[in-house]
Amino acid sequence: MFTNVEHIGIAVRDLATSNDLFSLLLNSQPYKAEEVASEGVMTSFFQVNQTKIELLAATRPDSPIATYLEKRGEGIHHLAFEVDDIRAEMERLKAAGFTLLNDVPKRGADNKLVCFLHPKTANGVLVELCQTIKQETL
Repeated sequence: MFTNVEHIGIAVRDLATSNDLFSLLLNSQPYKAEEVASEGVMTSFFQVNQTKIELLAATRPDSPIATYLEKRGEGIHHLAFEVDDIRAEMERLKAAGFTLLNDVPKRGADNKLVCFLHPKTANGVLVELCQTIKQETL
């Protein structure tokens, strides 16, 4: 079951410059920075009340974020939703006709298991499912 919007992901070319910009905009500092080497991305997280903003910058030219920036430029990259049971939601959504970009959940930033839905099956929106990693989740 979807529980809430977990975060909004924004693709950026320069993480340091974007951190400065969003710090001014949101009047707060990022609470966390983390590299997800498997995806070739460096992330930075801001929180405003219950809403999280994730800035994503490529760490290598073949990463999905680098490809996104090349095609579309900076801006909103994805919407992420927290789910209770990522595997059950993946099965449900696949059965409903959505295309999953990964067959099994993978480790993402901010202590999450993640799975993405192809934008072509979600009105052009890249949707991320997120479940907080707990010992029993692994």
